[in-house]
Amino acid sequence: MDERGGYGQFCPVSMAAEILCSRWTPLIIREMLSGTTRFNDLRRGVPRMSPALLSKRLKDLERAGIVQATRGDGSTPEYRLTDAGNDLRPIVMGIGLWGQRWVESELSLRNLDPSLLMWDMRRNLNPEPLPAKRCTIQFLYPELPPSRQNWWLIVDAGSVDLCSFDPGFDVDLLVTCPLRSMTAVWMGLSVVRTEIDAGRLALDGDPKIARAMQQWLGLSPFAAEPRRVS
Repeated sequence: MDERGGYGQFCPVSMAAEILCSRWTPLIIREMLSGTTRFNDLRRGVPRMSPALLSKRLKDLERAGIVQATRGDGSTPEYRLTDAGNDLRPIVMGIGLWGQRWVESELSLRNLDPSLLMWDMRRNLNPEPLPAKRCTIQFLYPELPPSRQNWWLIVDAGSVDLCSFDPGFDVDLLVTCPLRSMTAVWMGLSVVRTEIDAGRLALDGDPKIARAMQQWLGLSPFAAEPRRVS
């Protein structure tokens, strides 16, 4: 690279890498491809990224013509991908599919983060197998510090909200398991039945909701990709 941090090559791979390969940038684009548009929601998708750095990366992406910020009524801006940004979908998905296929699963499961896991589960949850009424599902990860142990998914009229504090609703199903087990299920490395049979996952509450967990649980979009590593 030259002293400014660029590669100094005319190759299109080099020029694209200068924009897309800075730290966190592919993950920001991943979040936006999933439909996230607001700054605070983007932060929930990249919880270990500082707000200052996220703001900087968004400005970099704006300058590159990949993201456009809009303030429809002068309030909080929304960030949306331009045509150039949306054109990155097969590239970002391809990186994810490659990682699911070839990155060793034990390495993946070292990077455990309950806030990111629950945010992704909220985004991908399928409400169809759940009762038509409001449904509250509590997740308890006993090995975590008290402030990060409990999470609630509230499904109501097809919408899904995530709370890290008790919302005050009756709980329809309590899911108790290690964070590692739930992450493995979400990534497609295990299934609910396997974790129950192994004694790692316990379900307490509405038996119909419990039986349908594998169907309503929001899995990674890469979970169905067959792994090709031992």
